[in-house]
Order: sequence, then structure tokens, then C-alpha cells
Amino acid sequence: MATTDATATTCYRHRDRETGVSCSSCGRPICTECMTSTPVGMRCPECSKQSTKVRNLASTRQEATLTRVLIGINVAVWLAMLLTGSTLFQPAGVVAELGVLQGAAIADGEWWRVVTGGFLHASIFHLLLNSYFIYIMGELLEPGIGKLRFGLIYGVALLGGSLGALLLTDPLQPTLGASGAAFGLLAAGIVGLRARGISPMQSGLGPVLLLNLAITFLIPGISIGGHLGGLAAGFVVGWLLLDAPPRLGSQKAPIAISLAVGAACAVGAVLLAG
Repeated sequence: MATTDATATTCYRHRDRETGVSCSSCGRPICTECMTSTPVGMRCPECSKQSTKVRNLASTRQEATLTRVLIGINVAVWLAMLLTGSTLFQPAGVVAELGVLQGAAIADGEWWRVVTGGFLHASIFHLLLNSYFIYIMGELLEPGIGKLRFGLIYGVALLGGSLGALLLTDPLQPTLGASGAAFGLLAAGIVGLRARGISPMQSGLGPVLLLNLAITFLIPGISIGGHLGGLAAGFVVGWLLLDAPPRLGSQKAPIAISLAVGAACAVGAVLLAG
């Protein structure tokens, strides 16, 4: 096994490319061109050819800590909803009323709803479905791209979902759920696979996207704008963080631009509501 240079900040095969991602097997820094997605995270070209897993699945799951934190926040907010008047199948009470995404309320100055609406859920099934989706995508993405990039994708997709929902939803209609963020993670996963030459359709993410889009448009009561907004934001930030760094020449530029995209979504949502 090759030794790991703990201080390296450039790809071990392309010394002119900065990177914050390391091979999940040998630990060597790798750029997006050298990354190969595997069930145990991103691997360098040499380690991706190995048939054995250097790290077992359990240890990889332990690395996806931010994924668990985000799911935990959603669950904690759901419990708070139950304690303040909601039921297993109907949102109600103080937490729900103060946190749902609603254009008219945001126009009255309650700007925090742009964020909090993405952590509330309409029913126990809604919570379980989104949590499972976030878990699956988090296990795929977070160990390979790191907590910072994963958190950026999740956060910007959530804000993009809020913007999309406000764009296509009546100002008096409440919207809630982490679906926008989940769609953004799915979009970023597809971008990451394509950047490594892996067909999204063969990987399974492509069919999952098509199925969820069909559900979005065919089942009443689903926020079309929220799903499409999160999906669009996920594609943009996914490209910036997982595909664009070699083109931009710096690892910091994609992060800065992603933060700007998130800020633009938040400001745009508030202005649109007003």
C-alpha cells in the first residue's frame, strides 16, 4: 500500500490540481478526474481496481456523520411538532405554524421560513421517506466528498427548493419538507458519476430521478416547485464542487461560488415572497 502524505493538498497524479478529497482506501489526495465512485467511497485509479475492500462498510458508514446529524435534526423537529400540536399524519401547532414555508408570512418579515420549512414534515411517512432518501445519498456522497461539500450541497439545495416552491406556489399555501434538499443530493450524485465517466442510468441514480419526477408531477399535493428548485440547485452546486475544480484552477473558487449561489437563492426567495 502506498504511503499517505498527510500534508498533501494536490492530486498525487496531477500536482497542479488542488483537492480536498482523498482515496477511501490509501488516503492519497485525488482530483475529480482521478476519482472513482465505489460503495465504500471515492477511490484512486489504482485502488479502484482492487477487488477487496480496504475499509469495511461499517467504518464507512461511521464517516457519514453529517448525514446522521441532518437526519437527527429533521427527527428532532418532528418530535417538537408532535409536542406542540401536530399528529402523526397532520402538521399543526406552534412549531408548524411558525416554521412552514409560506410566501405571505415571509412577505411580512418572517424570512426564517425559507430555511425552517425544509426541516418540517407533513406526516410520519413524509419524514421517513425523506430521511431514508437523505441516508442513501449521504452514504454515497459524504464519505467521498467530505462534510463541507456535502453540507454545501444539502444547504443550497434546500434554499433552491424554497425558491422554487415560492415561485410556483400560491403565497397562502404552506409548503414543508426536506424533499428539495434530497433532490439536490440526487442531482449532485448524478453529476459526480458523470464526472467520473459513469453512466447515471447504469448506476441506478438515473432511473431513481425519473421515478421521482414522475411521482412529483402525477401525485397531487407534492410541491413541484420545491422538487425542481432543489434539483436545479443540486445540479449547479454539484457541478461546481464535483466537476468544475480542475477547470476553475482552485479548490476554493467552487466553494465560494457555491456559497454565493446559496445566498442568491435565499435572497431571491425573500424578494420573491415580498
